[in-house]
Amino acid sequence: MPPRILIVDDEERFRLTLSKRLAERGLEVGATAGTGKEALQEIGGKAYDVVILDVKMPGMDGIQTLGEIKKINPHIEVILLTGHASVDSAVDGMRLGAYDYLMKPCDIEVLMGKINGAYDIKAGRDDRIRQAEIRRLVDRSPS
Repeated sequence: MPPRILIVDDEERFRLTLSKRLAERGLEVGATAGTGKEALQEIGGKAYDVVILDVKMPGMDGIQTLGEIKKINPHIEVILLTGHASVDSAVDGMRLGAYDYLMKPCDIEVLMGKINGAYDIKAGRDDRIRQAEIRRLVDRSPS
């Protein structure tokens, strides 16, 4: 199954173009959001594997949004995108659990590689959690 993706960016044209380009490559863009608040509402109601998140947005910026995403679901992988290079925001994002940090515009193939890498990590972690839950249930069952 392809990863389920949420794109969060305050630029509508960017969201639509990226959605289309990812869909053309077989990825499932579940939704897009124009603000951090919209992203949090979307994540609260649906399952996503990877979030592509703009750092510079009005209101709640990408770093704040990342922190809240990880509180809601620490297993979602987040790729930060920005047109405004900042070592501080990259470090803050990685410290909060971002998978990676890319500069806009980024090559679609580079982004695809990052999405696939993030999804591989999430899928592997999810599988290990399922296996641990199965072992726990088996260990609890009466013999």
